[in-house]
Parts: sequence; C-alpha cells; structure tokens
Amino acid sequence: MRAHTGFWSVAGAFLIAMAFSTVPAPLYPLYGLPTFTVTIVFAAYAVGVVISLVLAGHVSDRLGRRRVMIPALALEAVAAVLFLTGTSLPVLIAARVITGLGVGMITATATAHLHELHTAGRPGASGTRFEVVSTAANIGGLGLGTLVAGFLAEFFPAPLRTPYLIFLVLLLVAIGAVAAAPETVRPDRDYRYRPQRVTTGSGPAYLAAATGAFAAFSVFGFFTSVAPGFVAGTLHHPSRLLAGVIVFAVFGGSAAAQTLTTRLPARTRTVLGLALQAVGVLTLVVGMHLTSLPLFLAGGLLAGIGAGVLFKASVGTVAALAAPAERGAALAGIFLIAYVALAVSALAIGVAALVTGVITVMTWFAAVLLLMLAAVAVLTHRSGTDLARR
Repeated sequence: MRAHTGFWSVAGAFLIAMAFSTVPAPLYPLYGLPTFTVTIVFAAYAVGVVISLVLAGHVSDRLGRRRVMIPALALEAVAAVLFLTGTSLPVLIAARVITGLGVGMITATATAHLHELHTAGRPGASGTRFEVVSTAANIGGLGLGTLVAGFLAEFFPAPLRTPYLIFLVLLLVAIGAVAAAPETVRPDRDYRYRPQRVTTGSGPAYLAAATGAFAAFSVFGFFTSVAPGFVAGTLHHPSRLLAGVIVFAVFGGSAAAQTLTTRLPARTRTVLGLALQAVGVLTLVVGMHLTSLPLFLAGGLLAGIGAGVLFKASVGTVAALAAPAERGAALAGIFLIAYVALAVSALAIGVAALVTGVITVMTWFAAVLLLMLAAVAVLTHRSGTDLARR
C-alpha cells in the first residue's frame, strides 16, 4: 500500500477508534443508571486513558506505529464484546476502562503515523491536510460516535446492542486497514521499555495553559456523561438521536473551530476561545434554568467551540515553552491534566447531584469554570506569553 492510500486508511481507523469511545454517551439513559453512577462509568474511561498515556502512549516511537495501533484497536474490539455481553455495572466499568486504554494508546500514535504518511506521500507539501484530517478524526470522531449511536438506538432494534455490534465490525475492518498501511518507524531492537516521562512546567504561562486545558475538558466531560440524561429527563426529550446530535454538535463545533482558527493571530485565537467558552457556559446554564432546549443547544455549541480553541491554544503554548528534548514529556503532562479534568469534572457533578438538583450543580459548575477562565486571562496577561503562541 502506498503512503497516500495508507494515510487515508490510518485516518479512517483513527476516526473509528475515537468514535467508538463516545458510543455509550447517548445510551446512558437507557441503562437506567442514576447520575452519580453514570459519572463513575464515565470516569472509568478517563482513568483508562490516563493509565495508557503514561504506560504506552510513547512506545510506538521505538516499536513502530502499527505495533501499537493494532493492539489498541483490538482492545476497543474487546470492549465492544463486553458491551454486548451484558448491562451490569461491573461490565460497563470494565468495558469503559478497556476503551480508555485503547484510546490512550492510539491518540498520539495515530497522529504521528498520519504526519509521517503525509510527509512521505507529499514531500515538501504544507501540513494543512494533516492538521485538518487529524483534527477531524480525533475530535470529530468523538462527536461522530454519539451521532451514529443515537441514530442506531433510535431507529433500529436492540438499542443497547446494535451500536456496539456495528462498531465491532468497523473496528475489525480498521485493524485490517492499519495492518495493510505502510510502517513509518523502524523498530528499535535494543529498546528497553520505560513508562512515559511526564513533566509539568511552572510560571504564569504554563499555569495558564494547564488551567485552560482543564477548563476545556471539563466542558467535554459534562456533555459526554451527564448532558444526555439531563436532556432526556429534565428537558423531556428522550430521543436517543437528539442526544447524539447534541454531543456531536459540541465536538463537531470544537473540531471545526480548531481547524478554522489555525491562521488567526495568536492573540485573536486566545481571546476568542476564552470569550466563546464563557458565553457558551452562561447560555447553557440559562437554558437549563429556563428548561429551554434551544438555549441549551446554543450554549453547548458555543462552549464546545470555545473549549476547542482554548485547548489548541494550551497545547501550542506548552509546545512553544518546552525545550525540544522535553517537548514530548511536557505535552504528555498537558494531556494528563486534560483527561484528569474529564474524570474529575464528571465525578464532581455526580457527587454533588446526590444532594441537590442537576441544575443547581451546573450553576456552581459554571461559576467554577468562569473563575478558571478568568484565571487563564489574568495569568496570560501577567506572563506576557499569549496562550496560543506556537
């Protein structure tokens, strides 16, 4: 297989892997689980990702891209089989942890593989195609999984089985596609395994980036855990397709914004991300208080767009601040912070929902997010380093 064809094969496999990770989001209300339990199941996924990022996210640099991508896809296929075997809480938690392990392995590996295949297939060409396709497969895939799962659950029988069966087939196809793609890394036969070194920086610029990443992924955590249940229950819209569309809009908006703002000046991108996420979160909470689905949707879309731009800016800052020899470890640190936020935000909402209503919880959650966004703005100003510097 040529590099050009391999590029699209790996992109498709990456898309399928990320899409599978969000398949349960619109289906959670069908399991009949309380909000707190849903957040535990969701947090199990984030824990799996964090473990995998630390233990295996860097291994493909030495062993080869396919040698990591294929086992990662196989792990997700195992998770799909688990979802098909039952709906008990232990099965759900196990399936989500295994899904997280696969995603943590594949995210950095597939991105690097796409970059290398793009360079080999189009020597001297700009990296625009790579950036657009990798963002669409990664962030766009997260939204696509909810959309497909919601559609299948709404219009096909066995809503808690059909989506997983379809994705099991797709994952097996993805394994074959990756196996046929060109390898871009020569395996190091003398490699001795060590866990990924993770570093965190200091100073206002790094704190701004870390806080921005935490705030951005907190929004994503809400929409892939609690939001579908809120729409089905409080807003009285039980459609699984609608739940999928909502999460798809959040991630799709995020992916589109990251792509479309690449050429904007750094300061403009930073201000845009902070402003849109702040306005989106406020609109979202107003929509919840008014039980208005249009306002809830508008707020979610704006918050997702802002979160996407803000996270891209945070990653750009860390990459710019780190020395070349430390860049991989520094980026691992920012992704670790982001996925910790994913778990912490969902669990915090779930715990608080045990003692008060979801709307009250989200009001306080929005207040905390706004404080974090204000902190990002202040820290960025003090550091003299724009969040989106690359």
